[in-house]
Amino acid sequence: MWHQRIVTLAPRPRGFHLISRELLGELPELGELSVGLLHLFIQHTSASLAINENADPDVRGDLERHFNVMVPENAPYYAHTLEGPDDMPAHIKTVLIGESLTVPIRDGAPALGTWQGIYLCEHRDHAGGRRIVATLQGE
Repeated sequence: MWHQRIVTLAPRPRGFHLISRELLGELPELGELSVGLLHLFIQHTSASLAINENADPDVRGDLERHFNVMVPENAPYYAHTLEGPDDMPAHIKTVLIGESLTVPIRDGAPALGTWQGIYLCEHRDHAGGRRIVATLQGE
């Protein structure tokens, strides 16, 4: 079986957001698979996807603070500055974190570890909704 859909997430503020429940809730076909793969691809250049800690929200805050130090706004060497001071850092963060994930499916559910969740990493201060192409493959 192959299934694909675009899931549109509501706008969120800059930061790392746990979206597992919301995203998987849009994919009822997942329950039909005993084994398979879920591929997720975000259709944006200033937001990314990651898998990380799903329990302690301090992790998400720490990640945001770390990336803001690692990739600062208003660096004097940025040439791409027309879309605001958060835009070029957002592109860099997306390259570092990545725009896609592949998650194994087992018995109708993602085979994530106990403490793992799917993150939307929003790198812009005032972004719109984000589109994720979700592709399921399996049996």
